[in-house]
Amino acid sequence: MSARLHALHAAGQSLWLDYIDRTMLSNGDLARRIAEDALTGMTSNPTIFEKALAEGAAYDAQLATLPSSLSDRDAFFEVAATDVRQACDAFRTVYDRTLGLDGFVSLEVSPDLARDTAGTVAEARRLWAIVDRPNLMIKVPGTPEGAEAIRQLIADGINVNVTLLFSVEAHARVIEAYLAGLEARAAAGLPIDRIGSVASFFVSRVDSAIDKQLGVMAAAAPERAEALLALQGKAAIANAKLAYRLFQASFSGARWAALSSRGARVQRPLWASTSTKNPAYRDVIYVEELIGPDTVNTLPPATLEAFRDHGEVRASVTESVAEAERSLAALEAHGVSLQSVTDTLLAEGLASFEQSFVTLLAGLARKRAALAPAAS
Repeated sequence: MSARLHALHAAGQSLWLDYIDRTMLSNGDLARRIAEDALTGMTSNPTIFEKALAEGAAYDAQLATLPSSLSDRDAFFEVAATDVRQACDAFRTVYDRTLGLDGFVSLEVSPDLARDTAGTVAEARRLWAIVDRPNLMIKVPGTPEGAEAIRQLIADGINVNVTLLFSVEAHARVIEAYLAGLEARAAAGLPIDRIGSVASFFVSRVDSAIDKQLGVMAAAAPERAEALLALQGKAAIANAKLAYRLFQASFSGARWAALSSRGARVQRPLWASTSTKNPAYRDVIYVEELIGPDTVNTLPPATLEAFRDHGEVRASVTESVAEAERSLAALEAHGVSLQSVTDTLLAEGLASFEQSFVTLLAGLARKRAALAPAAS
């Protein structure tokens, strides 16, 4: 048992694993983590599946059984749904024990649908039916088009993980979509007490982008270098703390009370991209500085192991919010536009996931061709 991971859970933060592959589902590793490490959920994305499918032969047997008439895209979702269904079953005890508050596994819609509301809704409904588990979450990018899809999916009673959130403004948009979806479902007389949603707010990538910009600016203006470099490593955590403040404000008051009285659950902030990219920073900084009630942190295996070894737990996400505001204001005063940075990060994140999906499908096509029985 890991005391640090259990202490993190006791502080109100759910610990999810940002990784999935078939081997860990079948060799007992996931079951062990659930039993010993307070692990209560799992996330996947196209990049994770790309790596899982590219390595080894764990998927070959299933791929060999798929009809050749099935498109590579549909073949991928058959394979992915098998993994996610098995993971959902592994987390079902968590889901049942928490009365549907936790124990979720995420599966993402195709990245090329990020700007297509109708396409996202249709694919989300299809994946929801294919996996057929109450603790599935469908991942939908937090674009304007995605927000409208989120509203419709929540009204359908489908759990949603909103991904690729970088700005507080985007976070506000998806909170509104969640609330509106719940209201539409409640108005139709349908239950809202078992609908789960998280808003995945990406963290470390913000520092990576802004730190690079500050470094370039400092080199070009030595007289401002000290002030500029002092702001490195400050933006991502500050941005996330303001997102948490928005969450607290949004899930209070009369509007939320009307939904809460019918059993509605808050849309929890989920901290994503929490591995440390800069070796000069503490390797668990994006976990330690964002701990608080009603939050989730999805960790890649290496970051989880680092926190198990030396992570420290305190209620940190509500600390120094005024200082966070000052740090972001100082960046703007020096000419660093947080909005411009987060817009770029969203575009890059969408492009990266879409490229991973293209690469994944190409690799899948090669594997299927190699596994196909030779023509007689």
